[in-house]
Amino acid sequence: MKTQFVTDEKGKKIAIILPIEQYQRMIEELEEAEDIRLYDKAKAEGGEKILFSDYLKERKARK
Repeated sequence: MKTQFVTDEKGKKIAIILPIEQYQRMIEELEEAEDIRLYDKAKAEGGEKILFSDYLKERKARK
């Protein structure tokens, strides 16, 4: 992973720069983790039951 840091005038790291491919992969993994968290929460609450694959299709259609 090639990461570059942006620093302020005192040398404190305040931001990072990383390749767009790495950023996109990270966002996809975070979205997948969020989907799993929401699925687990809905399952624990006993909400309306739908297939996970159907949920993913609906989510993709909303984008």
